[in-house]
Amino acid sequence: MNLRELFSEGKRKLSENRVPDAENDARLLLLDAFSISLSEYLLNCERELSDIYVSSDIQAMIEDYRHSLYLRGRRVPLQQILGEAQFMGLDFMVNPDVLIPRQDTETLVEQVLYDFPMRDVSILDMCTGSGCIAAALAVLGGYNTVVGADISEEALYVAQKNTMKLLKEKSLRTDLGKSFMGKILSMKEEDFMQQVRFVRTDLFYGMDSALEELGFEAFDVIVSNPPYIRSADIESLEPEVRDFEPRLALDGAEDGLHFYRRIAKECLPYLKEGGSIYLEIGFDQGSDVKKIFREAGFSELGVIKDLAGRDRVVRGKKTGGKAPQ
Repeated sequence: MNLRELFSEGKRKLSENRVPDAENDARLLLLDAFSISLSEYLLNCERELSDIYVSSDIQAMIEDYRHSLYLRGRRVPLQQILGEAQFMGLDFMVNPDVLIPRQDTETLVEQVLYDFPMRDVSILDMCTGSGCIAAALAVLGGYNTVVGADISEEALYVAQKNTMKLLKEKSLRTDLGKSFMGKILSMKEEDFMQQVRFVRTDLFYGMDSALEELGFEAFDVIVSNPPYIRSADIESLEPEVRDFEPRLALDGAEDGLHFYRRIAKECLPYLKEGGSIYLEIGFDQGSDVKKIFREAGFSELGVIKDLAGRDRVVRGKKTGGKAPQ
């Protein structure tokens, strides 16, 4: 048996289960099971497995691959099987406790990075989930203070792990070859969590005590990708989302706007005068979310489109003070 034959087996099994992009998924699962790159696959795909690997390892790798195919055939998300997803060019750990980071959300991060090129900015990421927004802003923007909040303890655990790993990697890249590299290697979790911290809140309920403990009063920027799918629409989603991602992070109640109303009502005391808010939205929610925040007292409200030309982010401002540069 060789790698090409296993790849063909995987494509066939996934196609039989009507998995979208079966060829790509079979390839990625094969590369993962055998811990090889695509170039290594292309160089060795016709060789007998026994000529490449220690014989005792071959069956275990084949079984691992076939188990992954079984899971994907049941429509378990590819990213959950692999244990990671890419977002803003960074690798994030994912599991069933968090939403899988999506390219749509990169629109929000890119806009904040564009609007705030300075480092002296404090940011609250509400409904942080995997921490993809908070960590990406901390790593790519280098902002002095980023706080992620979520109601799920399990999600906060994932967010903290992701952020610590990415900040460590950034430090190692920055200081590679310097005489104090050994110090970076030995740094502990608390050394990396001064820039980014995570707190458990029910949106802004519980935020006062969290901020008091952190020594903060309010933020320059609040960002959020809240649950915004209408309850009745969830059953029509792809099974990867409907059956395997946390409903807590999907369900925006009857009209999908519940959490925007709460955020608009509760966030003002935690946003500095002139502070900005950025909210990911569904493609058809722009006008409704703008209205909610206009009625809450926000100004300069606008809708930002994603790469596909769909409404994706609502941006607004609390009157006065620091604004996007």
